[in-house]
Amino acid sequence: MRDLEDQIDVFPREMVLRRIDAERNMWRFYRLAVEPDLFGGASLVRQWGRIGRPGQQLSEAHADEGLAINALLRLAAAKLKRGYRT
Repeated sequence: MRDLEDQIDVFPREMVLRRIDAERNMWRFYRLAVEPDLFGGASLVRQWGRIGRPGQQLSEAHADEGLAINALLRLAAAKLKRGYRT
């Protein structure tokens, strides 16, 4: 059972990032989640906006869960470079 837990940490299916800079009145969130779709593939659901507000949402279809997780990791890396933190 421990191996399964380690693999889940290596390939995250959900990630919530925040960027807070009180001096610039910046309170942002960015949520990434991989969810199964009705056609046997997977979707990467992205939500972003100001903390405390509903924000916006975009869903990207991918052929399988592995491709969706790769897209999640790429986007997370880009957001971490821009100052977002987990």
